[in-house]
Amino acid sequence: MSTPAKDPRARDGDTPADLAERLVEFVDALRSKGIPTGTSETVDAAAVMAALGFDDRLRLREGLASALVRRGGQRDVFDMTFDLYFPAAIGTGTVDVEIDPESVEDLRDLLLMAIAEGDQRMLRQLAELAVETLGQVATAGSSEGGWSAYQTLDRLNPRTLTAAAEAMRAAQQDSAPGQGAGQGPGAGTGTGTGTGTGAGGGSAAGLAGGDVADGLTRDEVRRMIDLFRTMVEAEARRRTAEVRGRELVTQHAVRKTANEIDFLSANAQQLDDLRQAVQPLARKLATRLSSRRRRSRRGRIDVRRTMRRAMGTGGVPMRPVHAPPHRTRPELVLLCDVSGSVAGFSGFTILLVQALREQFSKVRVFAFVNTVAEVTDLVKEGGDVRRRIAEEARITKWHTSSDYGESFLDFVADHVDAVGPRTSVLILGDARNNNQPLRLEALHEIAQRSRRAFWLNPEHPGSWGYGDSVAPAYAEVVEMHECRTISQLERFISRLLPV
Repeated sequence: MSTPAKDPRARDGDTPADLAERLVEFVDALRSKGIPTGTSETVDAAAVMAALGFDDRLRLREGLASALVRRGGQRDVFDMTFDLYFPAAIGTGTVDVEIDPESVEDLRDLLLMAIAEGDQRMLRQLAELAVETLGQVATAGSSEGGWSAYQTLDRLNPRTLTAAAEAMRAAQQDSAPGQGAGQGPGAGTGTGTGTGTGAGGGSAAGLAGGDVADGLTRDEVRRMIDLFRTMVEAEARRRTAEVRGRELVTQHAVRKTANEIDFLSANAQQLDDLRQAVQPLARKLATRLSSRRRRSRRGRIDVRRTMRRAMGTGGVPMRPVHAPPHRTRPELVLLCDVSGSVAGFSGFTILLVQALREQFSKVRVFAFVNTVAEVTDLVKEGGDVRRRIAEEARITKWHTSSDYGESFLDFVADHVDAVGPRTSVLILGDARNNNQPLRLEALHEIAQRSRRAFWLNPEHPGSWGYGDSVAPAYAEVVEMHECRTISQLERFISRLLPV
């Protein structure tokens, strides 16, 4: 086994030019994952590397993070990428424990002890050993292999150690000096039973203290298991990058920042992260919209009055005259497809618009699958909006597939009075109509009655018009925009919505 090196130059034989190239590649990788890094940030990072050196890898990581990370939610992506471009070791590293490579149980026993004792150094060594012994995979048709965190964790199954680790940690705490069995806070001088002679109800206090201790023990054990899983994933990425290349592993194994996550491919955890990003994003967008509204308070230039005033200056319009501004906030109507394929995108956009409701004079939300129901009150009440819409709103008829044409027809028949000359309409959906009639006349009436109408489509434009997508046909009636990520949604709201 090789020894981990602290200095990348000593480890790889890098020259200053090689290190500069490595830094540029690292910055490019961060940019590809949604962290906006430019020339000035790269120069700052180079200055950090020159000032801190390479003797302390953790210090170097913190220094580069201070130069390159600018927003919340980017640090995890930065750390994963940093571990690939500035790894802590080459090969298997140094492991102080030896076991039979075929014995998974021996490895599980060591892992159980490390979790119960909270030994992070041992956890890291066990992660390296687990990936080396359990995670190696071969690629069909290629001499290059790799290491799989999923395979490692599936064979080791650390989640099943939770109960045993809790029991072992509880036993260690009970046997610690000064902790008599059964004694709790306020138990007085009693031993063994926890009843004691102290005033204030020793037994009840002891039970309460035991519940708190059990809860802390359980949380600590789960935290250690999650930490081990993270270490295994990092080790598998590092080992695979050595044989497959850093660029390829960065592209496929490092997740993007929350702002660049594709709505349609987001998993449950990523959707939770997106929902947590709603309030910060809403505050930023509200500031931008308010700023635009303040700049527009002077109104437009009144050309007739300006030219009349210019007669006193020889026809030169030295002092333009502004027409009185029409100060009003627009109304907003959301028409959202909440079928399974786009429910995550629609749900996030509904939450964002609800957080921005103070920027509009009125917000009304309509949901549909193949018929329309107003869900404004459900959105205002909060909670799990997607679940409540599915359970309480009538958004389907005789089937559960999306039917945009029928939904537009129902909206015109039952809710068209919600759209007026001050109303901006946002339609959210992928325009996959399941081969049903388009009802373009209904969509045309909605667009004609509104001030402006936009369609936000969470699919890539390359998919529009293929399969059952009728996006090109609807785009001829309503202006359609690609909206696959938070960044694209942010740009749309901040630039295109009228103020």
